[in-house]
Amino acid sequence: MQGIACGGNWIIDQVKIIDKWPPKCELAGILDEDSGTGGGPANVLTSLKKLGFSHPTFAIGCIGQDAFGKQILDHCRKNDIGTEFLTVLPDVRTSYTDVMTIRDTGERTFFHFRGANARFAPAHVPVEHLKEAGIRMFYLGYLLLLDALDQPNPDCGTVAAALLQSIQKAGIETCLDVVSEASERFQQIVVPSLHYVDHCIINEIEASRTTGIEIRKKDESLDEGALRNAAQRLLELGVKKTAVIHFPEGSLWRDNTGAEVYQGCLKVPKQSIVSSVGAGDAFCAGVLYGIHEGWPPEEALKIGSGAAATCLQAANTTDGVRSLEEVRGLCVEWS
Repeated sequence: MQGIACGGNWIIDQVKIIDKWPPKCELAGILDEDSGTGGGPANVLTSLKKLGFSHPTFAIGCIGQDAFGKQILDHCRKNDIGTEFLTVLPDVRTSYTDVMTIRDTGERTFFHFRGANARFAPAHVPVEHLKEAGIRMFYLGYLLLLDALDQPNPDCGTVAAALLQSIQKAGIETCLDVVSEASERFQQIVVPSLHYVDHCIINEIEASRTTGIEIRKKDESLDEGALRNAAQRLLELGVKKTAVIHFPEGSLWRDNTGAEVYQGCLKVPKQSIVSSVGAGDAFCAGVLYGIHEGWPPEEALKIGSGAAATCLQAANTTDGVRSLEEVRGLCVEWS
């Protein structure tokens, strides 16, 4: 089995580079702007293609019958991503996010319109078609931002968990990503899905809120012992094969064999950094590439870190991502 299908949030990101974050009722200047296809599935699939992933890829989700929906379809076709499983809904607008990025720091703030993504449900995921196509992996992102999938389910806990269970039963490996939000919903919505997840790739904020383990100390420095405990806890909560936590300082891999690998961040020249939007998804793409190809954990984390580092060099989510060969070269240059 080969190939990766990605389902979940399909979004148009409208990125604005601003000079500062203004106090309430005051003005900030827009220095530049860009618009591109975003959301976890789009970012992961596009990054995979830019890295050179040559196996089949499929986009799965809901978009509106509007200009933004057409932009998403055009983007997928341009990047050789299969669109036959993208559902066009005529009575709802395509989701979009206004991303405000501070030029000097790369820090981002998001204003999100859920739109068609709120309707995305198991009926939109053609599990049998994916099985017949020999797809090896299914990525779902982002939980907590998919209203229909986040609803309760009497058998599995949530609708998303039931969907992931059906995908696993079809012999397809599952990968999960979630959105970073300040809420208490992680235990209710994320944890039930972990029982049906083979590979969980999330950041340290999401890992803390899912496991209840504080990974950062009061001074915001990384607590490495807590980090390792959180990765192990994800496996205990149900993740079948691999738990990966990424954070600005690096990333940690822990799997069901007991293997543990730590990868430090790359030293990206400050003047090269434009925006951090999409970097986490680029990291996820690199790691998924490695898992799909059977690379050692060290190599998967290295390529994930390199993909994320190149992503920092563009205003939108994927334009900065480079080929696998270039990423490997930069991993040496920026180590």
